[in-house]
Amino acid sequence: MKRTLRYLVLIILSFMTFFPLLWMITNSFKSTETIMRSPLNLLPDFWDLRNFTGALKLAPFDLYIANSAFTAVIIVILQLFLGILFAYGLYRFKFKGSKVLFNLVLLTYMLPAAATYVPSYVILSKLDLIDTLMGIIVSNAIAVFTIYMLYTSFIQIPKDLIEAAEVDGATNWQILWRVIVPFCKSSILTNALIQFVTMYNNYMWPSLITNSKSKYLISVGLNKFFTSQGNFGENLPLLMAGNTISVLPLLIIFIVLQKYFIKGISDNGVKG
Repeated sequence: MKRTLRYLVLIILSFMTFFPLLWMITNSFKSTETIMRSPLNLLPDFWDLRNFTGALKLAPFDLYIANSAFTAVIIVILQLFLGILFAYGLYRFKFKGSKVLFNLVLLTYMLPAAATYVPSYVILSKLDLIDTLMGIIVSNAIAVFTIYMLYTSFIQIPKDLIEAAEVDGATNWQILWRVIVPFCKSSILTNALIQFVTMYNNYMWPSLITNSKSKYLISVGLNKFFTSQGNFGENLPLLMAGNTISVLPLLIIFIVLQKYFIKGISDNGVKG
C-alpha cells in the first residue's frame, strides 16, 4: 500500500512537472481560437507545421539556436578543461593558504550575478568584445560550480590508485588524464550537461552585451520575438511554436544522454 501510494504521488508530481511542456508543444499545432476556447485541451487541430514555418519566417530561430549551441559547446569545453586543472591542483597540491583559496573561490559563487555585470562589461569593452559571441564565451569560460563539483568527485577517488600510478612512474599530467578523469567521467558528463543547458538558456548577460540580431542567443531572440509580435493572444500559436523550436535541441540531448546524467547524479562518477 505504501509503495502504491508513493508511486501515485510520483506520477502526479511528474505529470504536473511535464504538463507545461506538453501544453506548449500541443498548442504549437493549434489555432488561436482553439486555444482560447479550450486552453486545457491537449488535442491539436492539425499535425502540419504551419505555425512552425510561420515562426521561422518571422524570426531566424535557426540562427539563434546555432549561436546558443556554438557558444554553449565552447564554454562547456573551456569550463571543463580549466575546472579539471583547478580542481586537480586543489586536490593534489597542499600548500599554505590552499584552504583559504578554495573558500575564496566558493565565496565568489555566493555573489549575485548582477554584481559582476559592470566590471565584466568594462573588461569586455576594453578588449573590444562587446556585441560578439567571443565576448559571451570569454566571460563564461570559468565556472565555480564546475570546480566545486569536480573537486568533490576527485576527493572520493581511492588514494591507492593514485599511489599505484606514482609507483609506476606516472607524472601528475598522466595521473590526471589517465586515472582521475576516467574514474570521474560520469560526473564530468553530468556537469557538462548541466552547464550546457545553463549556457544555452543564458539570457540576462547576453542581452546586455549583444545588440546585433546576428549575435542573439535563443533566449534573447525569443524575448525579441515576443515583444515584436504585438497582440500576445492573437499570436499565441506562433509563440508556442517558437518556444518548441528553442527547446527541441535540449530535449534531444537529454533523451540521448539521460542514462549518463542519472548515473552521474547517483554515483558521483566513482566506481568501486
